[in-house]
Amino acid sequence: MRTDLLRMAQLVESAMGKASQALLGADLTLAEEVIAEDVAIDDIQHDLDARTINVMARQQPVASDLRTLVVGLRMSADLERMGDLADHIAKLARMRFPSTAVPPELTMTIDEMGKCAGRIINKMASVIEHRDIVRALEIEVDDDEMDILHRKIISTLLDDNWTHGIETAIDMTLLARYYERCADHAVSIARRVYFLVTGEYSPIRP
Repeated sequence: MRTDLLRMAQLVESAMGKASQALLGADLTLAEEVIAEDVAIDDIQHDLDARTINVMARQQPVASDLRTLVVGLRMSADLERMGDLADHIAKLARMRFPSTAVPPELTMTIDEMGKCAGRIINKMASVIEHRDIVRALEIEVDDDEMDILHRKIISTLLDDNWTHGIETAIDMTLLARYYERCADHAVSIARRVYFLVTGEYSPIRP
């Protein structure tokens, strides 16, 4: 299970990086690659979930074994959704091709969101691989950076100086949400790893 979850995390990290590049560089080939490769993430999840449910039905695990299986199911769902969010970003890049989907004044902020997502996903993969509860707690702090960038996008869209119209504003609202939700799923996974290791829920920061 850990191997499959780690593989999903690695594919998600790759997909998010490529999707961000496709978005900012109006790279149709790269966008199509992300969209096509999303199937691989889905396939791993479906196979993992089927095998997990089979083990639960046949062996009736209890205690820590049951906790591991249930947590694994939830983590695979989070990872699959993160892959979908990368897919959405790539599809936005494809939809606006040959133009660049992001207007110039938001390029730097969107680039920062993409890099922030990459760092968080990379740390999340390490948390999954090593069951590192210290780094798991760090991800919640890392998510604060993404939230700040998300609010920055919204503030720009609400500013009276916005001149790119409603359609672009909707695109940017959705795009910022995709990145922000990706980070939220990483936080969810980090919390699940903390629970898996300790049997307790991670402390909630004020």
